[in-house]
Order: sequence, then C-alpha cells, then structure tokens
Amino acid sequence: MNQIRIRSIKNRAVPSLRLLAAAAGVFTLMACASAPPAPTHALQAAETAITNAEQARVADYASIELNEARQNLSAARKAVQDKDMDQAQRLAEQARVNAELASANAGLTRARMINEEMQTSIDVLKQEMQRGPGARP
Repeated sequence: MNQIRIRSIKNRAVPSLRLLAAAAGVFTLMACASAPPAPTHALQAAETAITNAEQARVADYASIELNEARQNLSAARKAVQDKDMDQAQRLAEQARVNAELASANAGLTRARMINEEMQTSIDVLKQEMQRGPGARP
C-alpha cells in the first residue's frame, strides 16, 4: 500500500517538475534575449570629456582628435537608436578617450610653446650678458 502511495505521489510530481523546468527554461531564454542596457554612463563620460575639451579651447591645438571624439559620440548615439548597445558602449568609450587625448595633446603643445618662448628669452639674456656691462643695444 505504501508503494502505491509513493507511485501516486511520484506520478503527480513528475508533471509539476517538467512544468517547472520548462518555465525556468523560458525565463532563461527571455533574460538572454533582452538587449543590454544603454551605455548611459559611457555616453555621459564622453559628453563631459568633449565639453571640457571645448571649454579649454583644445580645438586650437588638437582639432583632429576632438573631431574624432565628436564623430564617435555621434556614432554611439546612433548605435543606441539602432539598439546595438555593445557598439554604442565601445564608441562612447572611444569618444571619451579621443577627447582626453585631444586635451593631453593640447596641453603638450601649449607646454612646448611656453618652453620655446622661455628658451628664446634665455638666449636673449645670454646675449646681453656676453655684451658686457657697458654695451648698449
């Protein structure tokens, strides 16, 4: 009699387990099929880097890199519209990197210009010192 009850319980449990396994499979597929979230943080970081570069007048010294940053940000926004979030993430990160590179290159160019001006001033001072105390320009 106990065997009959056990078989009866097993027979009722098997369809429930199958239904539960099928439901879990469906939920797993739905989770995998959903698109990744939009890369809002990466887009904001790129926008901030570009804005900072523009405010620092980086375009005067590194316009190529800054233009590439703008183009990558535009392409990232289009990728979001096309629901290609992986591509949007990559492009947004590249835009941020290009904007930061533009800022760094502009800083380097400014530093070189200041260095050249200082070197010219040093050369002038050396020439004046070599003329002697009584020489006039």
